Amino acid sequence: MSDLYELRCQQVRLNNLKIYAHHGVLPQERVVGAYFYVNLRIETDFSRAMATDELDGTISYAEVFDVVRAEMAVPSKLLEHVAGRICHSLFDRFPAAEAIQLDILKENPPMGADCEGAGISVEVRRSA
Repeated sequence: MSDLYELRCQQVRLNNLKIYAHHGVLPQERVVGAYFYVNLRIETDFSRAMATDELDGTISYAEVFDVVRAEMAVPSKLLEHVAGRICHSLFDRFPAAEAIQLDILKENPPMGADCEGAGISVEVRRSA
């Protein structure tokens, strides 16, 4: 790309996606639904897009959102399971994805405490 610098970390990011979905251990949670917040970082080499201004040199965050939205639409008891499906689908859809960092938080979950959110965080790397 340039002799002036070395690329160290390149990420396509989606921050604070607010998605209404039907996840939860209690049956009522899967019926009523709640808001969830998704934060996602995908490590990929987009140095070609930096040089050419062409979309095919990177991962489209609009296409990433389509994958996240589709997986969030499938009701599950556990956010861990949702995260596993999202990561699996992203690696399948985007061969250039090297690693994924994913957070999913449920807004004010029914646990007897007033909180902004509770959830999970995972970081996965594509196997060699």
